[in-house]
Amino acid sequence: MFVHFQITELGQNSKDMRIVKIEKYKDGYLCAPRKGLGIPSLIDPRLAKKFWGLWLNNWMLYPYFLWLAYVGTGFHGWQIQSASRSVQGELWLALCKLWEGAPLPQGTGRTDAGVHANAQGVLIWMHKEWEPYRLLAAINAHLPREIRVREVLLAPDGFFPRHHAVAKRYVYKLDEGPSPNPFMEFRRWHVFGLKPIDRAEISDAAGHLIGTHDFSSFRCKECSAETTVRTIFDIRLETNGSGLNIVFEGDRFLMHQVRIIVGTLVEVGRGKYQSESIPRIIESKNRSMAGITAPPEGLYLEKIWYSSEWGIGEPSPWS
Repeated sequence: MFVHFQITELGQNSKDMRIVKIEKYKDGYLCAPRKGLGIPSLIDPRLAKKFWGLWLNNWMLYPYFLWLAYVGTGFHGWQIQSASRSVQGELWLALCKLWEGAPLPQGTGRTDAGVHANAQGVLIWMHKEWEPYRLLAAINAHLPREIRVREVLLAPDGFFPRHHAVAKRYVYKLDEGPSPNPFMEFRRWHVFGLKPIDRAEISDAAGHLIGTHDFSSFRCKECSAETTVRTIFDIRLETNGSGLNIVFEGDRFLMHQVRIIVGTLVEVGRGKYQSESIPRIIESKNRSMAGITAPPEGLYLEKIWYSSEWGIGEPSPWS
C-alpha cells in the first residue's frame, strides 16, 4: 500500500515540490523519491536489496548521529506527516539540500504535536564523509529556527537509535497562580488557582508510580504498543518559586503516558484524588480511572541514554 503526498519547501513554487511515495513495512516506512537520482530514501538502507535490488552500501553511505533540539509548538510532532509540518520532515528537507537522495532521518522516539526536545537522538546517512562540525553547520543552515542540531558524532556500524536506547528522561514544566507569564506561553502548562497545589501530596503519589507496572491506565486510546508494561526508575519534583518541574526517568514510555500521569498528579495536588488511590488506578488498567491529560506544551524530551557498547553519550545510571 502506497501513500502519495507532497513535501513543500517554503519559498518554492509547486513545480519544485518533491513527490514522495511511502510503503509501510513492519515497524517502519520505506521512502523513495519518484524522481531524482533514483537512489531510494530508506529508513533503513539495509532493506534496499529486497525492495529496489540495490546495495546502498555500494554508495558508501556514512552514518552520523545528531543530538537535535527543537521547540515543538509549530510542529505536528516528530514523525513525518502527509499534510502537516513535522520535525522529521523539516530535517529531511534540510538533508536533501545536501544530498538529494538522503534517507529519511531516524529519531529515537516520537514526540507529540507541541512537545519540545532538548536532546532527540537522530541517525542520518550521507553519501560522503563530513567533518562533524561542518555537517552541523551545513544542516543548521537549511533548518527553520525552531530546530537546531546541537552536536554531530560519527555513528558506529550497526547502531540504530530506537533499538539501542535503554532509558529516557522527560521533564514536564508547569507554573501556578492567577495569571500566566506571557513569556512562558507554549513553554509550560499554567495551572490556574488561588490556592497552590499540594506538592507534598504530589510527591507521595509519584512514589507509587516508580517501578515496573502495567500502565494501561495511563495511555491514550490511540496507543498501539504491544505491551503496556513499563519501568519508571525515578520521578522527582524540582521547584522554582511558582514553577514546578516533574522529572521522569524510565526505560520507555507509552503514548501520552507522561502527560496523563502529570494530569493525574496535578489533580492529586488539587485534592480530587488521594495519593493512596494511585495503586488502585494502576491495578484497574482503565484509562477512565486516571486524571486528565496535561497539555503538550509543558513536556520536554530532556535526555536519552543508549547501551554503553555504542559509545553514544553517557552510560545509563540505570543499567
